[in-house]
Amino acid sequence: MAPVTSITASVNQRLTAALTSALPEASGADPLLRRSERADYQANGILALAKKAKANPRELATQVVAAIENGDLLADVEVSGPGFLNVTVTDKAITETLAARAADGDRLGVPTKATPGISVVDYAQPNVAKEMHVGHLRSAVIGDALRGMLDFTGEQTIGRHHIGDWGTQFGMLIQYLIENPDTLAPAADVDGEQAMSNLNRVYKASRAVFDSDEEFKERARKRVVALQSGDKETLDLWQRFVDESKVYFYSVFEKLDMEIRDDEIVGESAYNDMMAETARLLEESGVAVRSEGALVVFFDDIKGKDDQPVPLIVQKKDGGFGYAASDLSAIRNRVTDLHATSLIYVVDVRQSLHFKMVFETARRIGWLSDEVTAHNMGYGTVLGADGKPFKTREGETVRLEDLLDEAVERATAVVREKAEKVGLTEEEIVENGRYVGIGAVKYADLSTSPSRDYKFDLDQMVSLNGDTSVYLQYAYARIKSILRKAGDSAAPVAHPEIALAPAERALGLHLDAFGDTVFEASAEYAPHKLAAYLFQLASLYTTFYDQCPVLKAETPEQVENRLFLCDLTARTLHQGMALLGIRTPEKL
Repeated sequence: MAPVTSITASVNQRLTAALTSALPEASGADPLLRRSERADYQANGILALAKKAKANPRELATQVVAAIENGDLLADVEVSGPGFLNVTVTDKAITETLAARAADGDRLGVPTKATPGISVVDYAQPNVAKEMHVGHLRSAVIGDALRGMLDFTGEQTIGRHHIGDWGTQFGMLIQYLIENPDTLAPAADVDGEQAMSNLNRVYKASRAVFDSDEEFKERARKRVVALQSGDKETLDLWQRFVDESKVYFYSVFEKLDMEIRDDEIVGESAYNDMMAETARLLEESGVAVRSEGALVVFFDDIKGKDDQPVPLIVQKKDGGFGYAASDLSAIRNRVTDLHATSLIYVVDVRQSLHFKMVFETARRIGWLSDEVTAHNMGYGTVLGADGKPFKTREGETVRLEDLLDEAVERATAVVREKAEKVGLTEEEIVENGRYVGIGAVKYADLSTSPSRDYKFDLDQMVSLNGDTSVYLQYAYARIKSILRKAGDSAAPVAHPEIALAPAERALGLHLDAFGDTVFEASAEYAPHKLAAYLFQLASLYTTFYDQCPVLKAETPEQVENRLFLCDLTARTLHQGMALLGIRTPEKL
């Protein structure tokens, strides 16, 4: 089915045509159309155009109104104030446009990009042989939502999980495993919890020996050299740590209700063979220079203490490579081999300076350009109720698994309270408790601008009131309940000939804005804008439900039309939440 032109776009086209007719030199000018409380829309663009043309804005606005063709789309256009236009659309236009959306399955009439690109999203970056903690939550949740939104617009997304699987700590771990071969069970024989338990045990034991035994420390350092030079025995043992860690990673991501593909886990080690060439290309091009034995890149606007320049170190003076070489090699790979048109990094905001330097370096050598861009989605910190970084009572970082388990436990208790009323089985209580709990954690994160910190408050997250995932899920479940009650007695059918109540109009116009919102949120890498849209949709539906009887409407046609609004609202909520990675249970 062909995409549906939104009401906003249709009104914009009418106003643009009228503007051009009234003021030919303003051909193609933006009427600056916005939703308004005084009418359906307000157009503010005439003021600036009149000033530029040295015309009276009210007179120009009056000429524009005279040139507008209302047809079935516009009910009224009036001049307001110094030259604003207040625009009201017809009830018929609202219902007919929504009917076209309803006929378009899961896409709801939303078009795809005319020229989609390839976006590589770097997110969910745990470290091998280490537990995932609350700090890993935001990267995973934000990255997954970005992919959902971008995919829906037609963009091709490729995930990259740049896991920490390389470096000096592996010399310590591998050497300990060589000297204590039975301490790590094969990954195939353990579940996620056992895998992490094994890894923790080996890590703590090897660290204790490393800190107390100088001879072991020296053997561990030699083992790092063996790893980096590709020694087979060392690499085989390193692979065991990676495999064991993946078992654990997958178990956590499964709890988060996220799909992580094995071929998208491409850690630091994958770029090891590229780093020498990356350094050579940077040095030969003059982008990087030798300074005190190291290969570095300088920046005019990045300085530290005593106003001294802070360089990006590509290669250390001892010949070793750090994060910059790895990240620059990853850019080369993603642009050259994956043909990416945009690179999106969902990383802690504290790494913003590092990525600013990396991106500028890549631009200087030509790996990034106006056609191939990189964006750092620096995210803020998860805070406790006290406003400080979220920690356990003992002051330790909170394990991500513990946090998710507690969220599901709290949510299951909330679901159980209403279970008897809606007839949920024990199996459904457990399943919905998981969906509500994980959804609550995700939505609390996604409804906050990524760059801001946010407080982790489980009581608020699983509340039925306020801007929470549970509120949206209950709105969806309420609609499904109404549709079930209607049964065979009435079906959702659009009736464009029926006049709409104010609450129906408000709901209908907001439903029509779904596609525009998804495109805007995707373009700005702003999942919180989609979350805000969905919360407002649920709120408008609540007002509609309170003011407009559905099954007890005055006529059979009105019952059908209101069921139609219910059905489209449910489908829009379901699709919007799915893009954010959140489930919508049929009964709650």
